[in-house]
Formats: sequence, structure tokens, C-alpha cells
Amino acid sequence: MARLRLPKDNEVLGLVEKTFGSGHLRVRCKDGLTRMCRIPGRMRKRTWIREGDVVIVEPWQVQSDEKADIVYRYTRTQVKWLSQKGIWNE
Repeated sequence: MARLRLPKDNEVLGLVEKTFGSGHLRVRCKDGLTRMCRIPGRMRKRTWIREGDVVIVEPWQVQSDEKADIVYRYTRTQVKWLSQKGIWNE
């Protein structure tokens, strides 16, 4: 398997709970918070994100407990690898 992107300093793993349209999603993060996230323009047409996907989110500097940006979406194979390594356990 190629090198897998892992969360960096300010980033958190999360599970997409609900999509609201216009690039907005509700994500339950691994740190226990539920954040309203948006898909940035560089990912909007290239990466399709659905409910149940595992993503990396980067909380905003302002309202960091409520809002965040999506940074990366994992494929099913990558999620399986994360589970085997104990990084993702849902």
C-alpha cells in the first residue's frame, strides 16, 4: 500500500453523519465533538463525500469546537488498514 495520509497536529479523524448540500456536512470527530464542516473548493468537484465516510477535518481557529474544513477522505481499503493498526476504531 502507498503511504497513507494521517492526521497532523491540528487535524482530527471523523465520521460523516449527515450531508446538508452546498458542500456542508455534519461530522462526528474522534475527540468527541460534532462539528459542522465544509468541503473546500479544491476538493468540491474532485472528491465526492457521502454519509458514513471517514475523513480528516481541520478545526477552524475561530469556533474550533463547532466548525471545521474537510482535508482528506479515506477509501474503504484505507479505513480497513486504519482499523487494523488501531488508529480508527468505529
